[in-house]
Amino acid sequence: MMDQNLLERVNPVFNTAKMTVFQLAAAGDKDAAVVAKKLSLTFEETQNSVSTTVAPEQMTTNVILVETRWRTCAAIAEETGCKTIVDLPCGYTPRAKAMAQKGIAYYGLDLPAAIREAEPVILPLIDESRRSLVHFCGVDATNGESLKAALKGAEDPVCITTEGLLMYFTDSEVGALCDNIRMVLKEHGGCWVTADPEAGMQYIMTMQPIAGDRFMEIMMKSKTTAEDKSDVNVGVNSLNVSPQGDVALNMKKAMMFLAHHGLKAERIILAEHMPKINSLNTVTPDQAQAIRQNMHQCAYWKITVTDTDAPIDTADLKAESFDMQASVSSDTLNLSLKGRVDTLTAPNLLALYERVKAEHEPSSVEINCNDLEYISSAGLRVLLMMQKGCPGGVKLTAVNQTVREILEQTGFDSVLDVAD
Repeated sequence: MMDQNLLERVNPVFNTAKMTVFQLAAAGDKDAAVVAKKLSLTFEETQNSVSTTVAPEQMTTNVILVETRWRTCAAIAEETGCKTIVDLPCGYTPRAKAMAQKGIAYYGLDLPAAIREAEPVILPLIDESRRSLVHFCGVDATNGESLKAALKGAEDPVCITTEGLLMYFTDSEVGALCDNIRMVLKEHGGCWVTADPEAGMQYIMTMQPIAGDRFMEIMMKSKTTAEDKSDVNVGVNSLNVSPQGDVALNMKKAMMFLAHHGLKAERIILAEHMPKINSLNTVTPDQAQAIRQNMHQCAYWKITVTDTDAPIDTADLKAESFDMQASVSSDTLNLSLKGRVDTLTAPNLLALYERVKAEHEPSSVEINCNDLEYISSAGLRVLLMMQKGCPGGVKLTAVNQTVREILEQTGFDSVLDVAD
């Protein structure tokens, strides 16, 4: 079994899920409070970051947003009538219990680091007679084979929900996610319900009535906190509808991005589907009314496949199994990578590097990427650890176009030595 420490280091974004369940507990959800207590979560650990301290207005806004998102996405998912709910990422929230109580099959998918902690805490909350409806599995959302394996045996049709996932993805990662979701929907039928494309708009529309003149200051703090905890730049991809500039144009571009991946979206106006939100009682009546009114401008997206008969390019979905070869010569660690370096495989690469470093102390790393098909942010994080740990840095050779584009999108082409 992979060491938990390695799983956490290659993808620290799972820490934001602990922040979320703590906020849901603060909104009054009793099951979330049980989870937070069993995980020994504290306000300081989950809400503050290495460089920011959460402001009262920021905490209030976050609690309202999380509760609104959690309850509304669940309500919309139930309205679809799908027999299976696929919660991606499921985090540490107790949605499994709510769905199981209603007789709905539930698949909780998340990073292996999160699943390993969440499953043993959440399963005991569910009545034994209902536990057979609940399935947890560690996946990488950019890895189509991992999603396919996790949903083997799922009853059709499925409703995939994503809340707070896309903001942490690069363009290459969100594109892979779209391709994988299209594959799942073609196989199982159903839809994808997500709060993420207009999350920035919803945040602003909730924050403004609460923060008043401190709005911009707190907005910047919120972004910094999210980036500190996830170790990625948030909100930088084509499916994120930026609330800055021409919002209509930004939304059109996001819709075009979906269309490019064989998907289409229906905007579901948030105000028309919001159930009772308990945390709105923590603000003034005028603030609560303003927030509810503002939600008429925000929407969640219900996404479906545009053409179920169109073929899927399986070249990216069925990647070869990960493999790596290593040798040390002249103080250089020589690596050859094959397949995908993502959340599921990056811990193996990090473990190898740290073992070699302890035994041989290489001064540089040279990586042959001829057979490397894809690298996610988790894999890039490992390369950055190598770069910082070796005086001579990291050199990549035989880089194909797909991987080169990922390096350019993320700026890693200027951090690492990428051979022409």
